[in-house]
Amino acid sequence: MSRILLADDSPHAQRMGERILLEEGYEVVTVTDGETALIRLADVDPDLVLADVFLPLKSGYEVCEHIKSHPRYRHARVVLLAGPLEAVDEQEFQRVGADGLLRKPFEASLMLQTLRPLIEAARQERDHLPVAVPESVPPAVAAAVEQAPAVARVDPERIRAAITLALDAALPVLAEQLSQRLSAAVAPALDAALPEMIEQLTERVLVALKE
Repeated sequence: MSRILLADDSPHAQRMGERILLEEGYEVVTVTDGETALIRLADVDPDLVLADVFLPLKSGYEVCEHIKSHPRYRHARVVLLAGPLEAVDEQEFQRVGADGLLRKPFEASLMLQTLRPLIEAARQERDHLPVAVPESVPPAVAAAVEQAPAVARVDPERIRAAITLALDAALPVLAEQLSQRLSAAVAPALDAALPEMIEQLTERVLVALKE
């Protein structure tokens, strides 16, 4: 299911937009200002962002510019929103790379006609995004993840299978590395404690012999 982030400080626009999109089967998260929209990007991870041009704190232009310049959200489409009489800066619209413009109040058929192809394009791009793998991940796991980005968001069972196989392959190496590190950490402590342990053992043996 595609997620849509709707950023608009008008309660009426939020209700109308949310109702239209929910009825179409989309998941919708609403916020009332541009700063919150940017904060919520990470957890919402939307395919589409609807942002009012004149949002408080951060304008729709600023929200769009941030999304378009961030590699993580490069698949996401951004449609700016404006009232029927509000002027839209065409030069700024082009500069930030907005994908479309919708006028309020929303008309369901026009809204969906505008958004459907954008959402579909975003979903297709998302399926082919490379997965960033941290350097700390074992090579076998990293290779499996990098080789399966296209199915990762389509078939969860394949993800689990790929991870299981990668972990099985990496486990002997991880175990060996862990053993070496534990040995390196424990050996000095044993060396330090050994004379005292021998002395205690000797005393106990002597006591036992006397008895």
